[in-house]
Amino acid sequence: MMSLNRRGAAVAASCLALSACSLDVAEEAVAEASDALTVTSADGRAALALRWAPIHYQDVDVTGSHALGGRADYISRVDFDGDWSATNNWENAGGRALPAHAYHAVVETGTHWFIVYTFFHPRDWMDSPFDTEHENDSEGVLVIVERDGTEHGRLLGAVTVAHTDFYSFVPDGSPLVGGNESIDGKLSLASFGGQSHPITAQEAKGHGLKAWPSYDIVGDGVKYYPSLTQAEEPSSASDPDVRYRLIDTYGPDGIWPRRNLATLFTSSGAFLGDRGGGCGSGLSFYCPTNAANAPWGWDDGDDGPIARGEIATDPAKLVAHYFGVPAGFSRSYSFNPFLGIGSP
Repeated sequence: MMSLNRRGAAVAASCLALSACSLDVAEEAVAEASDALTVTSADGRAALALRWAPIHYQDVDVTGSHALGGRADYISRVDFDGDWSATNNWENAGGRALPAHAYHAVVETGTHWFIVYTFFHPRDWMDSPFDTEHENDSEGVLVIVERDGTEHGRLLGAVTVAHTDFYSFVPDGSPLVGGNESIDGKLSLASFGGQSHPITAQEAKGHGLKAWPSYDIVGDGVKYYPSLTQAEEPSSASDPDVRYRLIDTYGPDGIWPRRNLATLFTSSGAFLGDRGGGCGSGLSFYCPTNAANAPWGWDDGDDGPIARGEIATDPAKLVAHYFGVPAGFSRSYSFNPFLGIGSP
């Protein structure tokens, strides 16, 4: 006899693939098949986030005084220095440990999970007189997972944030095709802990993020691997095996509960940032203030109807616009704390 989970998965798959039954029936079947994991619990969100967390390549530049010998390119948490003031992070990056962290935020519809991973740096820095730099830097990736009846679902694609542009990537075999935005490349996977994970990469200095190998390590660099418990600092600017610890964006150590904290954010999810500590001095001549954004402030300026922050707050809308999606794709949220749907 087919198990409850397998029966739900089979019904959901046939409905979504063939449009053979109503969306309500498909959503009920998926929910029935996915009872073992609920993202309304912190443990459930952590398990899902860990399953699809990127293996993350960080290019590192060690040249120039603002590089801190490469440490200015290490990922860390917003409160790495022990406080929730965003206007001293540039200065404190030089004298504090930078253990690796990344933030995750999960939202759910009846057919999909959407996970935003945020990578934070205390500095966006430059060593050229023709570029800007600024205090704080926050870029990341939206990972799209189909609720196919298995515990952690099926990886369908990703949209990455590189400064003020978003880029789309899909793995081999994904049903997602180009929509109103073109697909920019392949989402490569690698094995870690016996499971496949997407590979992402960030530039040195400005930290734009794309799927590897659209960006890659050039010379010095750090390879980060996800963990729920370990937060390691690279041993050098060329460390090939460092664990980063995942933090729930909605949780007690997260940044969403602090979205109205006056020492951390200005309006619309922009981190506070000033010109102190030498930002904008030396080779780089300009240091804009409040220049980095949390996920609910990320924006691609030329992607039509997708508003500022909707890559995090309404990812189903973004995915339906960016891609051609399978029949039965739901945009109705069952869990989305950004919109006040469900309590984390």
